[in-house]
Amino acid sequence: MTAAMELVAGDRLARRNAVLLATATALAGANSTVIFATAAIVGSVLAPSPIYSTLPISFFVVGMASGTLPIGYVARRFGRRAAFAVGTTSGVLTGLLACAAVVNGLFALLCLATFFGGIYGAAAQSYRFAAADSASEAFRPKAISWVLVGGVFAAVIGPQLVTHTMNMWQPYLFAASYLFQAGVAALSMLVLVLVEAPPPLAANSPGARPLREIIRAPRFIVAVICGVISYGLMNFLMTSAPLAMKLCGHDVSESNLAIEFHVMAMYAPSFFTGSLIARFGAPRIILLGMVLIVLAALVGLSGTTVPHFWGNMILLGIGWNFGFIGASALVTETHRPSERAKVQSFNDFLVFGTMVIGSFSSGRILIDFGWEMVNIVVFPLVLAGFLALLMFGRTRKTAPL
Repeated sequence: MTAAMELVAGDRLARRNAVLLATATALAGANSTVIFATAAIVGSVLAPSPIYSTLPISFFVVGMASGTLPIGYVARRFGRRAAFAVGTTSGVLTGLLACAAVVNGLFALLCLATFFGGIYGAAAQSYRFAAADSASEAFRPKAISWVLVGGVFAAVIGPQLVTHTMNMWQPYLFAASYLFQAGVAALSMLVLVLVEAPPPLAANSPGARPLREIIRAPRFIVAVICGVISYGLMNFLMTSAPLAMKLCGHDVSESNLAIEFHVMAMYAPSFFTGSLIARFGAPRIILLGMVLIVLAALVGLSGTTVPHFWGNMILLGIGWNFGFIGASALVTETHRPSERAKVQSFNDFLVFGTMVIGSFSSGRILIDFGWEMVNIVVFPLVLAGFLALLMFGRTRKTAPL
């Protein structure tokens, strides 16, 4: 048997898990897509002031940040399947509570619903690392990329679910959409029980290092910075986009399409991103992603027509894909098997925790300063990403794990 054939055979389980987790990602992606497509619009009706319109989306991000460490603990203590169950249960609660919030006109309940949606999102973010658990070093970037391919289908499921159900329960706009979203989360439970995740490894296994030692390594620091910038800017612009389109007089169906195109652009490159990383290295792909995010901001600054918003969202999505998958691949290079759960969950805690600031400020910046200022914020943060990659270039000869 050739080395290539042995590699394929050895990664058979990893490939199966990656396909299942990609399916679960498609279903979980409908959760976040529905929230991003509707929450700011519903919030603008239920909130006591327009400046709080995007607060439900901010609570989604808070939920993601709050959920990462507990999800990581559950995975480390009880295994990946238990962590998946916590996430999907939170997804069902999201839809049920959001529906009740719309029917009863309760803004606080809507925020609670999206908080649970964030916890589901935190669990879904761990799918990419779960796929890497059973993969060889060579297949690991592709496993991560395969999982995110599921987002391509989420790009269709979420917006189309909203479009076809938002008026089903009159006069409660989006109430039926949230019920269907809860059903999709329940369906994902049936997929995730089929994943054969390796058993959890004790954090105190021989050779395992303390977390404080790992997070001081330059490679980990650079991975976190790039992940924060890629995901943070994507969330910052996407949070404001539907409301900005509404303020510019565009129809809800057009903003739904903007989100659909955006999510499609986020995940469609995943068919080949892993191969690009394997060929050119994660830093170059991250750099390309950040360049595309800058181009997205330039399109956003050039006009407020529907095509401008669509172009902004598409370029932003592709940029996120390259930047975030590249950063995730770097994270897998920073830990040993017994360290993976704590390192991965801590990385996600930092990424989604810092996103809270951007998410809370996005709506306020949009209302106070306009869509142009939302796009201008991109430039200094991308510059910080460029400097981080330059730092990586100088430290990449760090001793291997």
